[in-house]
Amino acid sequence: MDSFKTVHRVGSGEIIINKSKFIGHACPIESEEDALKFIEKNKKRYYNATHNVYAYVLGENSNIQRYSDDGEPSGTAGIPVLNVLKQENLRNVAVVVTRYFGGVKLGAGGLVRAYIKGSKVGLENAQIVDKILFQEIKAEIDYTLLGKLENELTKNNYIIKQKIFEQKITLIILVENKDVHKLKNILNDLSNGKANITEGNTSYLSVKNGKLLD
Repeated sequence: MDSFKTVHRVGSGEIIINKSKFIGHACPIESEEDALKFIEKNKKRYYNATHNVYAYVLGENSNIQRYSDDGEPSGTAGIPVLNVLKQENLRNVAVVVTRYFGGVKLGAGGLVRAYIKGSKVGLENAQIVDKILFQEIKAEIDYTLLGKLENELTKNNYIIKQKIFEQKITLIILVENKDVHKLKNILNDLSNGKANITEGNTSYLSVKNGKLLD
């Protein structure tokens, strides 16, 4: 995949609904083992909670989907949390919604709405992002080309990750995987084919509102 939606980090938040406290937790995952560890960690941390409901979605085609009502009436907890993940088109995310019962029953519809809100507050604090596949491109150029290349790269929103000053200058540029060919053409055109261009590592990086996140 060139890109997919997920969360940037572990995050949590809480809401009170009719005296019950709901704490939503969200976490990026890369495997089912990651998901199960995250779920177990929250179950241990909130061992005295009334319920620790969870859901997670994993895989390039969201082919792994799991959920648990953890004692809540069937269909009122785990499935609503899972549906939030699916409706947001999120992948590789686990959510746990912890509930401390406050003495007021919410009814089936109330539970569904509460677990939806609980999962959303966790996801918001974990920061929903686009994970985009970036390629490192190394361009070795003459010093005389630096200003012209920097201006062009900045104008086209390419990210210069590093500049290495030796006999020549090596620019390490981050470019979306789908735009590698376009960048190479720019580098070759501006250097009249004299730039020594090599490909480095690829990695998924978090992007929100067009900005790269640390």
